[in-house]
This record gives sequence, C-alpha cells and structure tokens, in this order.
Amino acid sequence: MEALLQLGMVSELPSEAQNCETSASEAKDYFVVRDGVKFAGTHLIIDLWEATNLADPEHIDAVLREAAIATGATILHGHFHHFGPNSGVSGVLVLAESHVSIHTWPERDYAALDIFVCGACNPYNAIPVLKKGFLPGRVQLAENKRGMIA
Repeated sequence: MEALLQLGMVSELPSEAQNCETSASEAKDYFVVRDGVKFAGTHLIIDLWEATNLADPEHIDAVLREAAIATGATILHGHFHHFGPNSGVSGVLVLAESHVSIHTWPERDYAALDIFVCGACNPYNAIPVLKKGFLPGRVQLAENKRGMIA
C-alpha cells in the first residue's frame, strides 16, 4: 500500500479499512460512508504488467483467494478456465460482498483484474498479495465508487 502511495497510484488510503463483520443483533447496512459520500462499495480495476505465473490456473486461484481474504471478504465460489498450455486464464471468485475476476495474457506478461467489494471490506488490502503472487514490474490502478447516493 505504501508503495502505491510512493508511486503516485493512489493519493490516500481508504478510511474504511475495518473488517466486514457486525453482530447479528445489528441491522446491517452494507453501504459505507467515506468523505461524506455514501456508496455500495469500492471497485478496483487493476492492470499488472511484466507479471509472472499468468498461465497457471492453480497458482492464480490460490493468489486470488488469499487476496480476497485480505480484503475481509467471504468467498462463495470460484471458477478458473485455462485456455491451454502456456496460454491465458480467465477466472472469477464470487464473494458474498461481490467478486474478484482475472484475465491473463502470459504472452504479454499482462493481467487484468477486477476487485469489487461492498461494505467495509477494503480492496486495497489485496494489492500486496497480488504483487507478491505475480511479481509485476508495473501496476496500474483505478478506483470507482459503486452505487453512490449523494
């Protein structure tokens, strides 16, 4: 996370870095409020360049599961499709809080990822896990607040 700040990829860290749990007796509102804006969740679009291990569906599955858990999310189901030896992988983890998806182009050392989590889950916590698992030379990151209510 600090590396993203240093690289100028994010200007500040999100304030909702708590986990996603509340007690059963509380009425749960999965929308969050940050900087005076109420919204459903944070959607990160992540491009990994000069990345490794992009043709191995088992490795990709393991890294994405670790990344999803790091956000505070609950994994419901995963599916990964390998397009053949030394070929790309497309896959998704369905989360109780939304999803994590990936599409890889190992011939270009490139991966496109999507991390969308609702509530207080923090998708930025997945970045160090992705960097450790795929060793990218460069990371591009965009954030969207989904379901904004004034």
